[in-house]
Amino acid sequence: MGVVIPLEDNKNKQASVKPLVDLTLPDMERVNQLILSKAGSDVQMIPEVANHLISSGGKRLRPMLTLAAASMYGYEGDGHIKLATSVEFMHTATLLHDDVVDESDLRRGKSTARTIWGNQASVLVGDFLLGQAFRMMVDVGSLDALDVLSTAASVIAEGEVLQLSVAKNMETTEDDYLQVIRAKTAALFAAASEVGPIVASASKADRNALKSYGTNLGLAFQLVDDVLDYGGSSSDLGKNVGDDFREGKITLPVILSYRRGTPQDRAFWREAIEGGASDAANLEKALTLIRRYGGLTDTIARAKHYGTIARDALAPLPASPWKSALVEVIDFCIERVS
Repeated sequence: MGVVIPLEDNKNKQASVKPLVDLTLPDMERVNQLILSKAGSDVQMIPEVANHLISSGGKRLRPMLTLAAASMYGYEGDGHIKLATSVEFMHTATLLHDDVVDESDLRRGKSTARTIWGNQASVLVGDFLLGQAFRMMVDVGSLDALDVLSTAASVIAEGEVLQLSVAKNMETTEDDYLQVIRAKTAALFAAASEVGPIVASASKADRNALKSYGTNLGLAFQLVDDVLDYGGSSSDLGKNVGDDFREGKITLPVILSYRRGTPQDRAFWREAIEGGASDAANLEKALTLIRRYGGLTDTIARAKHYGTIARDALAPLPASPWKSALVEVIDFCIERVS
């Protein structure tokens, strides 16, 4: 049912997060210890729910961005550890909330917390993690970092509501969709990257460079996820392939295929997405239409475009192993579809 999309003119077939993982390993060990500590509670269900998701095998890319962005400026305190942990807690909280809103049953190959403990527990433990995240931000003592992350939390919530407003609406435009993913995904990537130079007292120009990098990396990352939902595997995506289709989500491959299709094709999309006719046969037809109208290849092209902007944002910064690792992350995120 899936389709593998080759990347054209891709000179680096071995892009990896390993350089970033290796550089941040000592600090990530401290982050992981703090995660376990701050996810603890006398209320037994809280650590059970939190650890179910925290231990489920995610790459923890966002906190690594914070650590790298601070370390590339020679930061030697522990503020970046707390901020990186805050970023991961914000991300985990949004996943818990997303799975409730989307009624998802699978996350990274495991049953979602909502299917085990229920929707109420998932929402409330997500709220607990957000509270712990803000406590750690306050501990760092940087009003600028607190402002950046608290603003991101608000923007992410706005993105969730905006996504609800466009859900199952086939008249959603590409601009509408980009507004959603800027808020839902790119905002946290941007904040994770920006608070590193903030805590390291880097210049405003460097702070803006890392913010731009994170924003555009986040956009590329989400666009590739859109492709993987129609052309990847469950192990690649961390959820069931076709979940976006079954949930009636409007993503870029669907938008492009709908707008480029015949009146009959558009009628199919309205029935499948707006009408909820998302059975296996219609998923197969959706895949055929998306391939026919270049929905996957052109979404990849958009992702590569934002990847180029992310790369250009880092270009003025001095050469370093940290910078090289951050650049390679761009290629890694995009090459997940190759």
